[in-house]
Amino acid sequence: MMNEARHGAIHDQAEVDKFNNLAHEWWNIDGEFKTLHHINPARLNFIKKHSKLDASINAIDVGCGGGILAESLASCGAITTGIDLAPQSIEVAKLHLYESMLSVNYECIELGDKAKVMPESFDILTCMEMLEHVPCPEYIIHECAKLLKPGGMAFFSTLNRTPKSYVLGVLVAEYILKIIPKGTHEYQKFIKPSEMNRLAVKNGFSLVAINGIHYNPFTHDYALNNNPEINYLVAYRKN
Repeated sequence: MMNEARHGAIHDQAEVDKFNNLAHEWWNIDGEFKTLHHINPARLNFIKKHSKLDASINAIDVGCGGGILAESLASCGAITTGIDLAPQSIEVAKLHLYESMLSVNYECIELGDKAKVMPESFDILTCMEMLEHVPCPEYIIHECAKLLKPGGMAFFSTLNRTPKSYVLGVLVAEYILKIIPKGTHEYQKFIKPSEMNRLAVKNGFSLVAINGIHYNPFTHDYALNNNPEINYLVAYRKN
């Protein structure tokens, strides 16, 4: 898969355009990204459980979108950077800082380019709900490793490739309940935890923790559990 990245397929322009077109929805808590707002506390709790977040921490959110998680990291005191390839999403993220009064350094920059100019610069890296949208997940994990200091923590989340995740994550979520936009997910791009771990270990990471995310779309309740059958979060330490 790394050969694919070396030949230029490091991102899917159609995916970038999709999120560009939805950029105005990022901070509408009842809009297209409402599920991200609902599960964001679970993501933040997972990060805080396995790392510290304070003014001594340099954090970067890869694929930050409109800044939902990046602002949460900044609100905990971390010196926070957010990067994304969708320029309109970055502009929305920057504008929202005037409302939140937080400090986040947002950049519209490709991940590999960021890794070249700031290698081993971050204590914490987050990359949430992104790996299932890229042509080469290994490229993303490889470049994320470059950004982290030795001993730094990386947090990823994605969808498991199971029949249940297809039914609930695609058919129900996109076409029946319509809680996320149609066409958001491609089932063949979902990643099994074993595949994730193989790529992570290959690129210098050691597994710290894995949790599933249970989300009730009717009550908007969320919880972390030990079943990664649908959505899951992983924490890795860079060796």
